[in-house]
Amino acid sequence: MYDRLQAVEDRYEKLNELLSDPDVVSDLDKLRTYSKEQSDIQETVDAYREYKQARSAVADAKEMLDEADGEMEDLIKAELHEQKTKIDVLEEKLKLLLVPKDPNDSKNVIMEIRGAAGGDEAALFAAKLYRMYSRFAELNHWKIDVMDSAPTELGGFKEIIFMVSGAGAYSKLKFENGAHRVQRVPETESGGRIHTSTATVAVLPEAEEVEIVLHDKDIRTDTFASSGPGGQSVNTTMSAVRLTHLPTGITVSCQDEKSQIKNKEKAMKVLRARVYDKFQSEAQAEYDEKRKSAVGTGDRSERIRTYNFPQNRVTDHRIGLTIQKLDQVIEGKMDDVIDALTLEDQARRLESMESND
Repeated sequence: MYDRLQAVEDRYEKLNELLSDPDVVSDLDKLRTYSKEQSDIQETVDAYREYKQARSAVADAKEMLDEADGEMEDLIKAELHEQKTKIDVLEEKLKLLLVPKDPNDSKNVIMEIRGAAGGDEAALFAAKLYRMYSRFAELNHWKIDVMDSAPTELGGFKEIIFMVSGAGAYSKLKFENGAHRVQRVPETESGGRIHTSTATVAVLPEAEEVEIVLHDKDIRTDTFASSGPGGQSVNTTMSAVRLTHLPTGITVSCQDEKSQIKNKEKAMKVLRARVYDKFQSEAQAEYDEKRKSAVGTGDRSERIRTYNFPQNRVTDHRIGLTIQKLDQVIEGKMDDVIDALTLEDQARRLESMESND
């Protein structure tokens, strides 16, 4: 572990040199790349330097202890205990900091929520999930931008696609990928019976233009008139845009804006994210399997999380977590769930890293 930490600190010092190099300063791409790399390892370097100082303090205290007596000896022992405790804490912190990071963690997120099993109730649940994520974004000072939506007459969503922009958005929201199940008495139910329905959530990291280059010749653009719930025309101009990436067959539509240009810009962001998501997998078959297992079919028996309204209970089935705070979670206070998923993910990565050492 210590060789790895020293290598990180050496790289940090090298980056300091590079960022002072006039050739780098005059090249905005290199400057941005090196600055980000240094920022990414800053916390690890700071913790490692603090760790080395603590070890040095322990060595000094041991030397002084050999010559000390009385009250001075007690003071040195107390200092020794404090520094050893600090070393133990820093060692655990450094282990986690060395766990390989998900390269997408710092990116913005494109989320897609679709009502699945349950008809109108599933669409209403999809709207409830969208509101939950919107509140969570607000609490984290992130920005929400709706890319496309298909609302229902009852106020639900057959589908809604939106971007979440802000520091660490993907790192927290990536665990939301999958089928979400709700158990509640629907607004559409007059008999008071509890129904079960589902909505699927897909979480895609935003792809930068430098990561995925989409050539004009590979994209077919179709325009059409926007429509609202029930197919009623809400826009008689041809402002809605459908983009098709011919090499992959991926299609994206956007009609939320009145401007065709803005709709095309939003559709391009979604298309780039979906193509990036596809190309991240090694082969088409692996991609299909990954998306199928992550999002599922929306069948009631498939789920990553259950929201039980009568019991005010949220259960995340992947880690066996159950909390009686559904009223808070649905209002966007999701930290208890997401922190638990993050810790589980870190533990799994750490275990994998240690088994490979």
